[in-house]
Amino acid sequence: MAANTSWAALGKATDLRNRILFTLGLLVVYRLGTYLPVPGIDGHALRQFMEQAGQGIGGMVSMFTGGALGRMGIFALGIMPYISASIIVQLLAAMVPSLEQLKKEGEAGRKKLNQYTRYGTVVLATAQAYGLAVSLEAGDLATDPGMFFRISCMITIVGGTMFLMWLGEQITARGIGNGISLIIFVGIIAEVPAALAQFFASGRSGAVSPAVIIGAMLMVVAIITFVVFMERALRKIHIQYPRRQVGMKVYDGGSSHLPVKVNPAGVIPAIFASSLLLLPVTISTFSQGAASGSVMSWLLANFGPGQPLYLLFFVAMIVFFAYFYTFNVAFKPDDVADNLKNQNGFVPGIRPGKKTAEYLEYVVNRVLVLGSAYLAAVCLFPEILRNQFSIPFYFGGTSVLIVVSVTMDTIQQVQSHLLAHQYEGLIEKSQLRGRSKKRTTKRSPARR
Repeated sequence: MAANTSWAALGKATDLRNRILFTLGLLVVYRLGTYLPVPGIDGHALRQFMEQAGQGIGGMVSMFTGGALGRMGIFALGIMPYISASIIVQLLAAMVPSLEQLKKEGEAGRKKLNQYTRYGTVVLATAQAYGLAVSLEAGDLATDPGMFFRISCMITIVGGTMFLMWLGEQITARGIGNGISLIIFVGIIAEVPAALAQFFASGRSGAVSPAVIIGAMLMVVAIITFVVFMERALRKIHIQYPRRQVGMKVYDGGSSHLPVKVNPAGVIPAIFASSLLLLPVTISTFSQGAASGSVMSWLLANFGPGQPLYLLFFVAMIVFFAYFYTFNVAFKPDDVADNLKNQNGFVPGIRPGKKTAEYLEYVVNRVLVLGSAYLAAVCLFPEILRNQFSIPFYFGGTSVLIVVSVTMDTIQQVQSHLLAHQYEGLIEKSQLRGRSKKRTTKRSPARR
């Protein structure tokens, strides 16, 4: 990916180095915050509970929150409320005319939509924090249950989520990469060493056979390779531009390609499906002692990781959001067709306007069959194998998708910064050479 970039220039790129150090510093602050506990939690009871739930939903939510939920830290909800709110606002902006108009107003409209996203984050985080506080009380994990505990727990957790949102925005503005994505990435990566140590310990004790360990390692490598290949796969649509005349000059018509990714929605369908499945099952897990025989215990029994209903609902949600998010946010055939028509571009053999939009919709529909199947396979394959071979830690395809996507995006941004720095250096050298030539040029004596 960075084959054409001189990485030796990293030491000379002062601005890029400062951005990287700033990003690393804020990520360290995030990791430290995951170890600050919420007041009023019985630590001993929580550790016992998370050891029992670590193989199921507890391991899954701990993976997404960087272990903060397992330690019941101030970042227990992680950044998922902000992710859910931003996705909801984007989907509403594609369906509600007033919000769609804001999206077209440029920077002012974008700031307004970001404000709505922050409000939605507060609402979602408050609702989830209240459900988590009630579940902690029901699971006998609070030292002094009551209204004071609920209020303090809600304020602490919601404040932690809003602080994480601010950290992500600062990283995006003044650091390198997308801040929100990097926070999720670091939370996942931070739990990998402990999970691997637990996995190898199970192999030494005989709980897991060596063949399963080797197979799991090979599966991870194969899935990462497959994800990288599919994320870079494109369907190129040929675009032709006619000959045009500007003033007295006639320009020949050119041709280009309209790239359509096999997975235009990225990791959004998997994240949104996971976030919808996390909340009810998490609450049912924490309140399982007091909710036996109730609806919440039924959710725990049927919608736990690896259960048939969980897998079926997960696939349905991934396919639905892959199509819905692509056609409403990521790739709108009508808008693309209008842009091509305004630029005098056309697909050979297809009339501009409505026919082009219909053709683009037809192509994207066929591409999404492969894209949604790829997303569902990557997300479900680790789930099925983990339950079949009793792997003692959570490993999901959503985590792999996030890690690979964030890594590729961050490397591309570093590469672009390095290229910009190299171009600036070349421009400065050319300017200095031009000045030196002017200084060394001797003027001929003026004729009298």
